[in-house]
Amino acid sequence: MSRTILLVGGTGRTGRRVLVQLLDRGVTVRAIVRSASRLPPGVSGHPRLRVVEAELLAMRPAELIEHQRDCDAVISCLGHVLSLKGVFGPPHDLVTGATRRLCRAITEAGPTAPVRFILMTSVSVNHPAGTDALRGPLEKGLLWALRGLVPPSRDNQRAADFLFREVGAGNRAIDWVVVRPDSLIEGEVSAYAAHDQLVASLFKPDSSTMANVAHFMCDLATDSAIWDRWVGRMPVIVDVPAAVGSKKN
Repeated sequence: MSRTILLVGGTGRTGRRVLVQLLDRGVTVRAIVRSASRLPPGVSGHPRLRVVEAELLAMRPAELIEHQRDCDAVISCLGHVLSLKGVFGPPHDLVTGATRRLCRAITEAGPTAPVRFILMTSVSVNHPAGTDALRGPLEKGLLWALRGLVPPSRDNQRAADFLFREVGAGNRAIDWVVVRPDSLIEGEVSAYAAHDQLVASLFKPDSSTMANVAHFMCDLATDSAIWDRWVGRMPVIVDVPAAVGSKKN
């Protein structure tokens, strides 16, 4: 089945891997980026890639509707740059604002079937339903403090809350999955596992290879069986030691 996917954040560390993996799978990609010069090597001019250079939060609603029209899925790998300016400077609501605008555009376009919305955040995001039982009082207190002091932490949580509470389940235009990797590291696609709940604490984190996170999001966008397994959920994805087993979703 031929698919077209809208990708935002495709020049980031994980987003670049998503872009390359989607093209390798034969998917047509529309990528909204601030600078095409930061795209991964070898993709410029690709026949299945359409690049839109723009600030997503500044785009007119009608433009955004047209860019995502007829897309089967939207993948958001947006995140704040890990620098003093990136963490504490504007826009403080980058992820939440983009998620809201994209979901509004999808709804106003009136798709005939729900569009898959895949949002990458991190394990620092609490499940809005309060099902992350592994978190003790100390971790919960630390995360509460981080959301008050560090804008990206608050932004990521609000984006997940928006999908869970405002888009919700059974939406006629949008289905969603929030992907929560643990500590992101370099590396190639390897064994990994997706879990319903947290599997490590903030003080003893697991690792998630960026290529594995990208692979899982590409699977969600293109594989109906995997999508049906995780739709409306917030899987935690972590690497599996080579001696333990192979990729599983």
